[in-house]
Amino acid sequence: MNYKLAEIGLAPVLLAQGLHVRRVTPKLPEPAGARHGTAGEGEPLRLLIVGDSSAAGVGTETQASALSGQLTSTLAQHFNLSWRLIAKTGYDVQDVLDRIEAARQEDFGVAVVAVGVNDVTRGTSSRQWRKRLGNLCKRLESKFWVQHVLLTPVPPMHAFPALPQPLRWYLGKKAASLNRAMRALTAENKNWECVDPQFPLTREFIAVDGFHPSAAAYSVWAEKMAAAIRQKWQRHMPDEAPQPPSRSTGALGLL
Repeated sequence: MNYKLAEIGLAPVLLAQGLHVRRVTPKLPEPAGARHGTAGEGEPLRLLIVGDSSAAGVGTETQASALSGQLTSTLAQHFNLSWRLIAKTGYDVQDVLDRIEAARQEDFGVAVVAVGVNDVTRGTSSRQWRKRLGNLCKRLESKFWVQHVLLTPVPPMHAFPALPQPLRWYLGKKAASLNRAMRALTAENKNWECVDPQFPLTREFIAVDGFHPSAAAYSVWAEKMAAAIRQKWQRHMPDEAPQPPSRSTGALGLL
């Protein structure tokens, strides 16, 4: 069955199941810990991580076990790293774009983007998603001097144990549709890449809420993302790295 037709025919069931999931799923907090910092030695690398609850590390107890902590710990073994995390539970792609518009200007070489689950649950169309995601990537480049944007696919929602059928099937199909749009978008720009962590769809890799990644999943994700960053950034030797343009000092601070 086509998921768009299912949305019509199964609407009452999908709505009821969605409301039930919201009521019974544990609301995990964003983990405590640093959201910016410096570490390591070697070639300089400035990293920006943006996104939703997965980027914020929900599913772990501390940022050290989340994506930001594990990714920056790995990269600090190879680079003189400066990094910042801008992420919040509930954000969809437009929310992320709005949030970085309100952030102060800084220069980053690489941006990691993790967003999409809330676009699935809120019914963002593939066309809207592609346009908004493209706007986000362009704004990361223009405002933050980002040279490489690494995007994470929407996770395989058909495997989320917190979701009952047919809601799980429907959201999985919707997520797959957004991922096709993401890959089509990144195929058009050599500086944008879709990096799929491909962690196993087993209980070990899912948090206690049945919805978010566990620390083990964040570890796999961080390793895959770090490898992609190293592969791209090793081309930028100190005497070859482009210098950022001068900037106005009148930008807004972080909210």
